[in-house]
Amino acid sequence: MTILSTNAASPEGANPLSGGTSPSAAAVTPIVRGRRRNQSGQATAEYALVLLGAAAVALLIVAWATKTNLVNELFDSVMNSVLGKAAGK
Repeated sequence: MTILSTNAASPEGANPLSGGTSPSAAAVTPIVRGRRRNQSGQATAEYALVLLGAAAVALLIVAWATKTNLVNELFDSVMNSVLGKAAGK
């Protein structure tokens, strides 16, 4: 329910809500009665959706890496390089 309220006094003391002189458009301000919707949990829900999206992307990357065997090859080459430098080769 919206009620109009005047911010400034009407000219000659006339009340615009009772049929007197109409106030300027800038003087009329809408006042909304009632409660605003509670949005306290909205940020938490947004974070949860972002985390679910990130987890889904991570699962896709892990599934791709496991299927292509690239992670094992990368790990083996890094370990061989480190062990080769440690052995003095």
